[in-house]
Amino acid sequence: MSEKHDPFNDPNAVAAYAQGPARNVPGWADMMRMVDLLLSERASDDGTILVVGAGGGLELKRFAGSHPGWRFLGVDPSREMLKLARAALGALASRVDFHEGYVDAAPAGPFDAATCLLTLHFVPLEERRRMLEEIRRRLRPAAPFVAVHLSFPQAPRERDAWLRRYAAFVASSGVDPAKARAAAEAVGSRLPVLPPHQDESMLRDAGFSDVQLFYAGFAFRGWVSYA
Repeated sequence: MSEKHDPFNDPNAVAAYAQGPARNVPGWADMMRMVDLLLSERASDDGTILVVGAGGGLELKRFAGSHPGWRFLGVDPSREMLKLARAALGALASRVDFHEGYVDAAPAGPFDAATCLLTLHFVPLEERRRMLEEIRRRLRPAAPFVAVHLSFPQAPRERDAWLRRYAAFVASSGVDPAKARAAAEAVGSRLPVLPPHQDESMLRDAGFSDVQLFYAGFAFRGWVSYA
């Protein structure tokens, strides 16, 4: 049996990762600015932030550049993606402890805030609630948690419409339309995407409170909630 291709451990795919979010996620830069502001509401100037799915380093670089007193734990199972994060951060990497693996084996904290950006839609549904519980367990009481990922209705007609819109947005960012359609088909066939109301329910079931939608960009949604 051939081994399943893992793009997050493929050096060529990893090298191209940094261009993906701005091309594929509507309002990427402003969404990141909103995440930064939501964390800042409760994390102190010398806070420690848990970043789950930290490979690539995009959010680490943003937060470390904006908050010189913050320290970070960056968690990711991909060695190649963590290498990319270290390279992207440069001197800022001295404020990050990197954990190669999953959050259930990461240090216990407690942390002053946490993020999980563009990651949960890759996590199988049977594992997702436990992952969220492990994040909450590592947070101080009332600490903010921000999650952003693919989340759109799953009734067939609505699902197909959102996948077409996903493809149209990616194509409008300069990607070849055929490749954009292929990317949308891969999202539809390979990723365990939930509708927004189920994503919100899963956050509550994992123990988070005051779940608030703060971002919606075509097929993507983002929530802030509290431990």
